[in-house]
Amino acid sequence: MLDYTLFFWAVALVWFGWTLRLLRDVLALRRFPRERTLPSEEPRVSIVIAARDEAARIEGTLRRLLATRGARIELLVVDDRSVDGTGEILRRIAAEDPRLVPLRVDELPAGWLGKCHACELAGRQASGDWLLFTDGDIWIHEDAIARAVLLAREADAQHVVITPDVAHQSLAAKSGLLAVLLGLSTYMARANRDDRGGFFGLGAFNLVRADAWRAIGGHEKLRLEIVDDMKLGLLLARAGFRTRAYLGRHDCEAEWAPSLRGIVKATEKNLFAQMRFHFWLTLACGGLLLCAWVGAIAGLFAGGTAGACAFAGLLSIVLPAALLARRARMEAAPALLVPWAVMVLFLAIANSAWVTLRQGGVRWRGTLYTLDELRAGQVN
Repeated sequence: MLDYTLFFWAVALVWFGWTLRLLRDVLALRRFPRERTLPSEEPRVSIVIAARDEAARIEGTLRRLLATRGARIELLVVDDRSVDGTGEILRRIAAEDPRLVPLRVDELPAGWLGKCHACELAGRQASGDWLLFTDGDIWIHEDAIARAVLLAREADAQHVVITPDVAHQSLAAKSGLLAVLLGLSTYMARANRDDRGGFFGLGAFNLVRADAWRAIGGHEKLRLEIVDDMKLGLLLARAGFRTRAYLGRHDCEAEWAPSLRGIVKATEKNLFAQMRFHFWLTLACGGLLLCAWVGAIAGLFAGGTAGACAFAGLLSIVLPAALLARRARMEAAPALLVPWAVMVLFLAIANSAWVTLRQGGVRWRGTLYTLDELRAGQVN
């Protein structure tokens, strides 16, 4: 009995400690402000999209971007070996609006991931003072780019990141999204506090000063980085540039993971890469999460003060989840399910490691990259 009691107290300590850490980090997060007076001089922004078989959504994405207010834009879209109608859509819209510059990659150079190569190709041709790296399925509010540049100037920041809203999600998936955002909140908070070693990046909205991007060598060092968006933030932080991260809601929207199963699938290539493909580190993190969750549930049925505290510790995660939902203008109800959705993070970690190890690498955009080359090309 003594051993179980100590175990439940340890589980309680883990959950309450994590809750306190998350509350501190969520309090450091800021909502992307909507009401801003835009400057009379419009900033020059080059928008970079690496598109691969995006015919289903990219036209809507591009037309929304071309309706941007408050910034002079050019839109460089790289058709990265698409086999659907992506290229035809790009050519048709470019004929209507010369601000769209379509680029085409037919053969991927050795030693490059397709997306990273496309970002490097377009970034080197960009003429704007700012570069916005985004995806082909992201919808951005018409003046969000101008507001982001204004915020960067006010904060003396060279990098601005906005988390996207996700369309058409079930209630369970919204709770999973909150769990994912809680996992990212520590990165965001450390970047916003200018903590030593703090960095952040997100593929939906990575706005970078062009001279800062060139100072770190562009995407050259990221050529084999699966989590290139996060590692872009790392390289900028190491070079002394400042990042500001904001919680977006209606200003940036993604089509991503409408279900809990979709979240596990959507993070398949990323989470093991985020662990730097270290098997034992992944096993330790995943095992700790599983042990703490199972221990909390067992505490509910074990009885006694220690067991009750273990279960209460798991439930305490609702507090930072609810605070995060409020700050991000999300529904509050999914926060109540976050203690259960936490297990989705474990399943996502386990699935990412299992799939990567089983196939000997990561298959992305039709190409299999081996673990050996990915590990050798990482930014550590």
